[in-house]
Order: sequence, then structure tokens, then C-alpha cells
Amino acid sequence: MNSQRHPRPTLTDLERARRKTVKDIIAPGLDILFVGINPGLYTAAIGHHFGRPGNRFWPALWASGLILRRLTPYDSADLLKYKIGITNLVSRATAREDELTIQEYRKGARQVRNKIILYNPKAVAFLGLGLYRKGFDEPKAAMGLRKEKIGNSWVWVFPNPSGLNAHFQVKDYARLFRQMKRKLSCRAETSRAEQKHLGMTTSRNEAGVRRPETFLLRAMPSRNISCRAETSRAEQKHLVPSRNISA
Repeated sequence: MNSQRHPRPTLTDLERARRKTVKDIIAPGLDILFVGINPGLYTAAIGHHFGRPGNRFWPALWASGLILRRLTPYDSADLLKYKIGITNLVSRATAREDELTIQEYRKGARQVRNKIILYNPKAVAFLGLGLYRKGFDEPKAAMGLRKEKIGNSWVWVFPNPSGLNAHFQVKDYARLFRQMKRKLSCRAETSRAEQKHLGMTTSRNEAGVRRPETFLLRAMPSRNISCRAETSRAEQKHLVPSRNISA
């Protein structure tokens, strides 16, 4: 963790931060890409994602086990070591979310969709129910795992981690992040097991052309059967948290 003390932005710094942007933390091959709404003035002033004191993103990330050491906003570049990235739906900084127009939400959603397809993370997590509803024109969307993917990426919707969101605390975000981690791990394990236990042979069709066929070499281990059952149950419930509260 970056132990260096950093000065808090002054009112002048915050005012100058309007319309500033914060650089994406992104690369190909990510496990998870987190998507925020847009930078607040404090975040834009210091130039690091989820920078305002009281934001629950960084402590929840540590508590969830997705990272192996505590990080602060000033350590955000280190997220790539854990195959985690951050971007925003709208790039310009504002003091309040309601300063954004619906046109900015929709344009940002198109840009984020293109970014997801380009970088192809295993999962994308939108941090804000309102963000997803407005950006993707899904007014009835609920929190949790979505049925649809963006490209090859699984889509999750979580509450906004802002300190202003009183309905969810660090432990709640940590639990939600762990759900996502378990599902990704389960899918990876099941995929490896299926590849290991599938063989390949060939046969000829009516025209005499050889074609490959797969066959099951032996029964799947019980651990992977259990993993697949757990994943199936989670998909049926869409992993929606117990409190379906707008964020």
C-alpha cells in the first residue's frame, strides 16, 4: 500500500477539476473490468479512480480477496497485477451525478461496449444500478448477474460504492465481489476439467470426408459436477443480493 501522505485537494483544485478525465486502468486479458459512472471532482483532482475518502471500492476490494494486499487510489495501477481494470461510463468529471445528461449516458454505454469487446475481460462489473439502467436503456434491470453478455464478457451490476450510498457497506460490497470471484473461478475450473476429459476422434461423412468428433473420456470429477451445479443454481437466481435497492 502507498503509505505516502498526500495533501487533500483545495476548493480551487476541485473547481479546476471540472471536466477533467482520469486515465483508464485497462489491458487485454483482464479477469474483471469495473465500470464507474464518471469521476467526481475529488477523484479528478488527484487523478486516481474512486479517490474520495469514504468511497467503499478500495476497502471492499481488499476484503473480498480479489487483491492480496491493501491498495489505495494512489496504487490503482497495481490493479493490473491482479488482472483487474477500471474505466468510466462518462469520462468528464462532475460534482454530482445528476449533472450528466441522458445523451452522455447513452454515448458512454456505446463507448464502453466497444471497449469491452476490444479488451475482452472475463467479466465486467458496472458499479451503479442507475448507471446501467440509463446507459443501456434497461429501466427494469436488477442488480446481480445479467443473462446477456457483452461480447464474451459476463455482465454484473452492483450498487454504487460511493460513501453517499447508505444502503450498502464495505462488507456488502465484499460479499458481492466474492460472489463474482467464485463464479469466475468455478467457470474456469469447469472449463479446464471439460477440456481435460474430452477426447478427439474422427469419422467419415457420407461423402467420405473425415470430420472431428469429441467424446467423453471418463466421468467428470465430483468437484466439477458440484461446481457446475453451484453455477447453475446461481444463474437461476442471477446472484441478486438479498436487498434489491436502487443505487
